[in-house]
Amino acid sequence: MSAIALVGSVTVVLNQATLDRLLLPFVSLAAGTLMGGALFQMIPQGSAAFDPLVASVWVASGFVTFLGLELFLHWHHSHSSRRTEREPVTYLILVGDAVHNFLGGLGIASTFLINPAAGITAWVAAAAHEVPQELGDFGILVRGGFPRRRALQWNFLSALTFPLGALIAYFAAQQFDVSGFVLFGAGNFIYIAASDLVPEIKANKNFRAAVTHFGLFSSGMALTLFLAVWNA
Repeated sequence: MSAIALVGSVTVVLNQATLDRLLLPFVSLAAGTLMGGALFQMIPQGSAAFDPLVASVWVASGFVTFLGLELFLHWHHSHSSRRTEREPVTYLILVGDAVHNFLGGLGIASTFLINPAAGITAWVAAAAHEVPQELGDFGILVRGGFPRRRALQWNFLSALTFPLGALIAYFAAQQFDVSGFVLFGAGNFIYIAASDLVPEIKANKNFRAAVTHFGLFSSGMALTLFLAVWNA
């Protein structure tokens, strides 16, 4: 997952029009896999250990935490390479990305520890989301004043918090049930898909593009549902 941060280097060789054609379809697929991973894999696996109300509180806490993070940092994961930001905001992006990756590592590793098949599906969903995010983040860092090589280095360093979160989940699992982390991560997934990605793919007014985006979103959800049924 940390290595995905290096995908930003692709922006060096692709022109803006090509990036625009690739990003939104990828964002649509990522939104569907994130939502499906949360609904069909992480919530069913994590909620087995809790009363339904307690499980709902864990999911809600994951959702609210990401909302608070974005409000506090004044940062939105729009996944668009068209934005230009000043350098101070680039540091906020790096901090926010580090926290985001840490919580992702915590939730996905916990899912894997409870059920490896569900964990792999959750990782695939998160990886699909990370590609367009890292492309957008890299573009913002470069426009904010970072040299390309330095932007890649810092983007990669901020992604190293993912394995840190995973290691904490691993050692925590030896002491207590980590099902709460799974549900917390599901809340993170739902927030990213519903608050950041879906509004962006809805903003396109072109009918053909809308049909494509809807189809890819539905395909992402269908894929995670299929994996959930297949691994049951």
